[in-house]
Amino acid sequence: MTALPHLAREAVNLAASKRLTIVTAESCTAGKLCALLAEAPGAATHLHGGFVTYTKVHKQQALGVPEQLLKEKGAVCGEVAAAMARGALARSPADVSVAITGVAGPEPDEDGNPVGRVCIGLARHGTVHQWQFDYGKLGREEIEVRAMTDALKLLMAAIEAR
Repeated sequence: MTALPHLAREAVNLAASKRLTIVTAESCTAGKLCALLAEAPGAATHLHGGFVTYTKVHKQQALGVPEQLLKEKGAVCGEVAAAMARGALARSPADVSVAITGVAGPEPDEDGNPVGRVCIGLARHGTVHQWQFDYGKLGREEIEVRAMTDALKLLMAAIEAR
């Protein structure tokens, strides 16, 4: 877990250098990514906060994820991660958003998604990207660590692309 605080500091420093602000939207990591970013120096200026939307209903109500999308695809897919990122950005004054949805375990989700499947979405200035990762049954903590690591790396790439 020691690499995560370093990555979070890098992300906040990069956002500061580009004069950008960040917002998060999380499901399977339950706000841990936002908390990690909040610990970085400069976060008070470059992190607006985050949304923790653990259920489908909350994803709809808090982030505007379409109910039909959740019914057709389930909560763990690239399209939902992208919708979460888009919704967080629309409901925040931030410049860039990162979203994580997935199954950390110990069992598959109600839609049959396997433990270890995680989707990440990023939104910035009208551009939205999505990725899917299959980490396997590594245990809840390791899946969360890998998801946050990949989310931070993708966030930094998106910020750098400015």
